[in-house]
Order: sequence, then structure tokens, then C-alpha cells
Amino acid sequence: MNLASKRVLVTGGSGFLGRHVVAALRRHGCADVVVVRKARHDLTHEADVARLFDETRPQVVIHLAAVVGGIGANRENPGRFFYENVMMGALTMERARVSGVEKFVGIGTICAYPKLAPVPFLERDLWNGYPEETNAPYGIAKKMLLVQGQAYREQYGFDAIHLLPVNLYGPHDNFDPASSHVIPALIRKFLEAVESGAREVVCWGTGNATREFLYVEDCAEGIVLAAEQYDRPEPVNLGAGFEISIRDLAELIAELTGFGGALVFDRSKPDGQPRRSLDVSGARRAFGFQAVTDFRTGLIRTIEWYRAERGRQAAATA
Repeated sequence: MNLASKRVLVTGGSGFLGRHVVAALRRHGCADVVVVRKARHDLTHEADVARLFDETRPQVVIHLAAVVGGIGANRENPGRFFYENVMMGALTMERARVSGVEKFVGIGTICAYPKLAPVPFLERDLWNGYPEETNAPYGIAKKMLLVQGQAYREQYGFDAIHLLPVNLYGPHDNFDPASSHVIPALIRKFLEAVESGAREVVCWGTGNATREFLYVEDCAEGIVLAAEQYDRPEPVNLGAGFEISIRDLAELIAELTGFGGALVFDRSKPDGQPRRSLDVSGARRAFGFQAVTDFRTGLIRTIEWYRAERGRQAAATA
């Protein structure tokens, strides 16, 4: 599909991943990009979704909108995370179908994988067990988007694809300690510790859990490549192809932020899924995607962006 000639609707287009996807679309020559904002169109309300499609008449939809958060936010909001993600996905895809949209790109989550899936995660293992408990409602809600797309493809010939990004990080991430994921949470903790002269930083869990991280600009490029080139019902992993323990991650971020104190791991807090790492060969075969950003380089860029953002916020309130 030549996206340069299409009107592309990006739900969640002003969010962390969304703004990078919009930029990637423009790099690929797509000038007609529509960004959905919740203040005007609440995708959990059918009337708002119908009005959105009537007003914008997109030919391609990239559905990024989601209610997300780290382990703490998932534990506190399981009902809201399930309901809002299910409703946004179901209503948006149904309206896309009846409106004659040519392609629907659904964005799932690594949280949909079973808690004890063999590592690296293969797409075929997605249904071989229940997700990790703290984020299962969110993971299952996003999984429903995959089922809906496959059902619509089978019955209506609707061109829906489904991508499974690993944990993302990068500029414009959410650094709110109440809802952020592990990398922005640690960056904020360490920078604040450096500024205050704290001698230790407390990290959640044992530090033994492992994660894989994908730089957000790489993920955005993968999504656009899939929109252009992929047309099959099977979900596809998007990742960087490496695994790091939370302890090693914390030590690396401490080094990059200049924190020289002690790291304390609070074992009363959950680790979440024991291990997370994806088999990323499917995306390379299907649409030529491979992550290009070195992890250390990506972290440095993220830290520099957040430092600058904190400076801008301080200047604005001075």
C-alpha cells in the first residue's frame, strides 16, 4: 500500500508512540494524517467514534489509542484498563469496517503473552496460557483487538493486521511516577536523587526480572513498514531482540544519570512477568523491520530529552 496517497487516521496520535508514528508517516511521504484527540472524540463512546469517521473519512487507520501504565497503575485500575481498551478497539474497528477503510493497523502489547511463555516469545505461543496477573486485564483487552481483526478478515475480507510491540522508551515518554513504566520511572528517580543528594534509590521488585526494550522511533518505523507491506491475519512481534535484567537496567541508568549512591530493591513490590524477550525474526521476514538504535544510545537520548523537559517546565513556572 502506498501510504503517501492515503488519508491516515492515527488514534492516540498525540501520545508518546503516536507523535513518533505521525513523524514516521510524514517521512514516508504521507501528507494527509489525521490525529485523534480525546477532548473532541472519546473512542469509548460509539457516537463520538461515528462522528470521527464521518468527519475525517480515512482510508487507513492506525489504532494506537490505549489506557496504559506500569505495574502499579495496572494493579490499581484493572477494570478501567480492561473496559476502556476493549471499547476503544471494538468501536474503532467496527466503524472502520462499515466506513470502507482499506487497512486497519491494530497495536497490541507484549502484556498479552502468557506469564510463563518460553523465551524468546514466539507469536504462536500467544494463546498458550494466561498473562501475568498484574497486567492481565490490559493484555487480554488488547488481545481482543487481534481476535476482532481476524474475525473481520475471515467474514468481511477486512484488511486488519496486528502488531505486538515490546516495552517502549524514548523522548516524550510518560514520566509521571503514578503511571510510568520502568525506564522513565528510574530516570526520574535517579535524576531527582542526584539533585537532592540522596544516598540511595529504591527500585521495585527483586531486580531479577528481565525485559526487552525498543526505542520508540524504531517502533514507529516498524508500524509504518507493516502498514505498507504486511497483509496477513497472524500477529507480528516488534522488538529489539535483546534481554536485560531490571537490576542491570537500574545500574546502567544510574551510571548514565550520574548517580553514585546505593540501589535498594524493595522485594515487597511485584516483579511482574519473570522474563520478557521477543523473537523478532517474523517482522524482519514479513516487512523488513529491524531495530537500529543501540540501547545505550537510546537511553542517553531519553535522559537528555527529559533533562531538557524538566528545564522547560521549571522555566515556565519560575
